Amino acid sequence: MQTPWGNCDVADAHVHFFSRRFLEALATQCGKDPREVAAAVGWDFPGHAEELAHRWGAELDQYGVTHAALIASIPGDEPSVMAAQAAVPGRFFAYAMMNPLAQDAVNPSLNAICLFPAMHGYPVHDARVTALLEQAGANRQVVFVHCGVLTVGVRKKLGLPSPFDMRYSNPLDLHAVALRHPQVRFVVPHFGAGFFREALMLADLCPNVYLDTSSSNSWMRYEGLELKGVLRRALDVMGAGRLLFGTDSSFFPRGWNHAVYELQTRAMADLGIGPADARLILGENLQRIFAG
Repeated sequence: MQTPWGNCDVADAHVHFFSRRFLEALATQCGKDPREVAAAVGWDFPGHAEELAHRWGAELDQYGVTHAALIASIPGDEPSVMAAQAAVPGRFFAYAMMNPLAQDAVNPSLNAICLFPAMHGYPVHDARVTALLEQAGANRQVVFVHCGVLTVGVRKKLGLPSPFDMRYSNPLDLHAVALRHPQVRFVVPHFGAGFFREALMLADLCPNVYLDTSSSNSWMRYEGLELKGVLRRALDVMGAGRLLFGTDSSFFPRGWNHAVYELQTRAMADLGIGPADARLILGENLQRIFAG
């Protein structure tokens, strides 16, 4: 992709794969047909996982994005991202949400498992989480842990409750866990989503913790920060080698959220970030954590 630093490989570390299974789960909760749910929220119906994968591939081609992490966004939807990865070989990293209170086995073919403690109501140091982390470590899988403010826009649009428990959202809860599992690479999205200070403390103390830059980062209003300030502080504390560019893209017809890319690269350029560091953040770091 042509960037302010010339032609760079851009890899998106945070794309939700809103599959047919995902819509069916929402439809069950609403008591509606999945196509009705898609129409109600203004989404294109996704079709089969392979179809959606090819659509994402074409969408990323349009913008010159080389790779993307696809997140299966409900527990049990691993088959969708695995099918997407197989349908477009070499393009996607397969991530899947897991609920340790209900699942005790990790699919070793996944690139990453995703934990949402506030959504499912557990502390990250729970013994059931430890069992999954041990499997992930043995499989050399990344562990994505959502911290901070958690909102699911589609649930709000459908009038569905989101009874999440913020007691389980503090990135510092990961400190002892990350130290006990030094072979596991942990990713905390959205700069900690409102727990920015805590996320920086965690990353400073644990070299196996990465932060992703995804979303509009609307949590900044809680701390009176602007994106340039967030990036500057993150770079000062942890350097460029553990920041992962992401957009939090999710559905069609919107597709890849180019506006988030523009916002983030403009802030990076305004800070005077050099080409080598920009390439790390925009794509090289993500590819390196899966390079073996």
